[in-house]
Order: sequence, then structure tokens, then C-alpha cells
Amino acid sequence: MPLPRVAMTVGDPAGIGPEIAARAAADPRVREVCEPVVYAPPPGVRVETGVVSAEAGRAAYDVIVRAVEDARAGRVAAIATAPINKLAFAKAGLPWKGHTDLLAHLCGVDEVAMMFHAPTLAVVLATVHIPLADVPRQLTRARLGSTLRLTARALPRFGVAKPRIALAGLNPHAGESGLLGVEDETVLTPAVADARAEGLDVTGPIPADTVFVRAVRGEFDVVVACYHDQGLIPVKLLAFGEAVNVTLGLPIVRTSVDHGTAFDIAGRGVADAGSFVHAVRLAARLAAAGGAP
Repeated sequence: MPLPRVAMTVGDPAGIGPEIAARAAADPRVREVCEPVVYAPPPGVRVETGVVSAEAGRAAYDVIVRAVEDARAGRVAAIATAPINKLAFAKAGLPWKGHTDLLAHLCGVDEVAMMFHAPTLAVVLATVHIPLADVPRQLTRARLGSTLRLTARALPRFGVAKPRIALAGLNPHAGESGLLGVEDETVLTPAVADARAEGLDVTGPIPADTVFVRAVRGEFDVVVACYHDQGLIPVKLLAFGEAVNVTLGLPIVRTSVDHGTAFDIAGRGVADAGSFVHAVRLAARLAAAGGAP
């Protein structure tokens, strides 16, 4: 059987994306599972390495659009993306805060979720790139329900037939019966009840200072975190460089690295391509197993 073709976008061309893409594409661990196809800006695009710019933001956007078009047309089986810079996107007048919302727009879907998958821990984020002060308002019962359903549908593609899902509490001690915040009782608990009524194995809300330990010890297969840093701090502490960002809910397979553009070391040839290797390998595995999670 021919190996799946995986599009590797270079992300922001002023960051480390181009160098880690080239290194990962040449890695034997990648070439044994797929045919890598690097997507980069055309030669005429000029950016200054290590500098945030509108030109770099627009170039990164154009490359992503091209890769998505090819994935939707079946010319590639999956997409693995190097990091983009949110400020560069803003300077270019682009409204998206990152890959996740841009990919949802390009694919015409409303419900997506960001998952970080690592050998030791899997985490799905209920909210992503928003200020912490906005989290309680955006963490609705409906949004949590959508995230829990996406998670339950996706995990079988990762070898977990009947996923055990834990929902992390929003407030300290999951609100301590309302003493430390009411959202856990008024929003999170009803969302868990809804999910369980649909037949999903969901437990929570569980205090965030213990739920990740319990998951790592094998009690749960995945944790749904309420906000960005709540979920990514434990993932990066345990598996930085090994965790893979997977977008759930898309009609295409998309994976990405677990780090940023690293402008401070861009162009020096010292960036580690390991996370991109893991991302491409997982993209190939998902593509070979039948497509998007």
C-alpha cells in the first residue's frame, strides 16, 4: 500500500517553522510512515527572521489555505502544521487567533476542539485563546456538552474504545459546594449530567489540582480542561516535545507541534524538530486508520 501524503506547513516563515519542517521531512521516522510534502511561501515572499510582521502573518495564512484546499480535495491525506504567530496574524488584518478557529472557518464547521495527545496524558480544551477573565462567561453548558461529545467520538481513533472522560473543575476545589465559585455547580455539573444521560462515561467536575494526577495514574483516559493554561501546564510539564496538538471536529486530519514560533532562536539551526516529527507521525497514523478524529 502507498504511504499517505502528509502536508507539512511551515507556519510563520520568520520563526523556526521552516527549519523544523525541513528537518522533520527528512527524518527517517517520518519517511517510514508517510510521504511528507512541505508547504512553504513562494520564493518571492521576503520576511526578516525573528521579527513579527504582517508579511509573515499573511504568508503563513496563505500556506495554510493551500494545504487545507489540498486536504479537502484529497490531494493530501492529512495536515501537520508548524506554529504561527498570533500577533503576526493580527498585523496582517486576519481575525483568527490561531490554527483552530481558522481551520474551522476554512472547513465550514462550527464545533471543534483542541486536543493535546501524549503518551502520558491526553487533554482537551473547552476554551482556548481567550483572556482568563472571559472564561466563566464562555464556558457554557452547551459548549461543554459539545466538547465532551467531540472528545468521546475522537478517542476511539486513538485506541480507546470506551473513553473515560474527566472534567476538570473551574474554581479551586471545584467550587467547594459554591463557597469558592458557583460555576462548577451551576454549569459544569449539569453539563456532566447531560453527557452521562447521552451514555458518555464522564466524571466531574473534579478539582484541577488532582484530576491530572488521577489521569496519569490510569483512572481516566482524557481530561477536559476549562481553559488553556489549566490543560497545557500539566501536558507540557510531563511531555513537552512529545505532545501533539490535534484538532477535533474537522473533516480533515490536522495535527501540530506543542510549541510556538521561537523567534529568539529562529535561523540559528538549533531548534528541535522532535515535536514536528511526532505530529507528522500521528497525522499519518490517523490518515491510514481512516481519517479525521
